[in-house]
Amino acid sequence: MTQAHFTPEIFQFLLELRTNNNREWFQANKGRYDRHVKEPILQFIQDFEPSLHSVSTSFVADARANGGSMFRIYRDVRFSKDKSPYKTQAAAHFRHEAGKSAHAPGFYLHLAPGEVFAGVGIWHPDSPSLTKIRNAIASNPGKWERAAKAPDFLSEFSIGGESLKRPPKGFDPDHEYIEDLKRKDHIASVEFDEGDAVSPGFLDDFADVCRQASPYMEFLTTSLGLPY
Repeated sequence: MTQAHFTPEIFQFLLELRTNNNREWFQANKGRYDRHVKEPILQFIQDFEPSLHSVSTSFVADARANGGSMFRIYRDVRFSKDKSPYKTQAAAHFRHEAGKSAHAPGFYLHLAPGEVFAGVGIWHPDSPSLTKIRNAIASNPGKWERAAKAPDFLSEFSIGGESLKRPPKGFDPDHEYIEDLKRKDHIASVEFDEGDAVSPGFLDDFADVCRQASPYMEFLTTSLGLPY
């Protein structure tokens, strides 16, 4: 069991940020952000690397403050009606070494007041990547069943993401896994609570989730022609 990385202060800061989402407040409280959010999550990322590589050495735990596994708190508001400058969650994405963005296969940690979860899979893949995954499911239903339909997996993970309303073109509408072929995302998650996140064993618990999702992640990753 490792030392706790997070304290209740991470959630208190993010809760206050929700109602004070402006540059003046953030600058006045930036020391709190650094101490209770940024530094702990960067330490978590660094300490998680051995556990991540025990699952797969093809995924990256990069503890750099910029360009690494941690999502920056600054929102891109250029194309958004919501001009709030800051995100009100802390998050890290341990993406595949071949990926360059949040749309790569990866393991994900999300920390927000009242919303703590571990996520796995691939979110909003581009059209060629999604077609590769669909082809893999269509041609290897038995392998997909073992990866994504195992009782132990489904008892722990909630399957999420967006789906098409109709079967994708070129695929059998009567395929046994047509609902999976209709998916535009392949993501699964396990919920925690704030108490879990501030406990000494949270890194190990997160690692266990990643380990349990390994067959699912391996299927998605190798479907894209990437090493696992």
